[in-house]
Amino acid sequence: MSQFDDREQVFEKQFAMDEELQFKVMARRDKLLGLWAADKLGLTGQDAQDYAMSVVKADLREPGDEDVFEYLQQSFADKNIEVSEHQIRREMDSKLDEAREQVMSEAGK
Repeated sequence: MSQFDDREQVFEKQFAMDEELQFKVMARRDKLLGLWAADKLGLTGQDAQDYAMSVVKADLREPGDEDVFEYLQQSFADKNIEVSEHQIRREMDSKLDEAREQVMSEAGK
């Protein structure tokens, strides 16, 4: 039974590490996405950084990406900036790839 317990612990640790890595990737994606949106909104410096962090926080509201999408869409609408749904979703995908590369590189994988 000891080998089974050992294997179970290894799988649990691996699962926890994978979940932590995925969380880091998503948080990085949201920050990159926030900086992209901040640029479109005309924000610079600390205002851009603050906005990017607000996008990260927006993703914590509910599971999935729709909360981030809606947050960005509303931000653009509030400033009367025309950005299509397709463009936002394309940037979400692009920033996810970029974030994954950055986080994996930092993790040495």
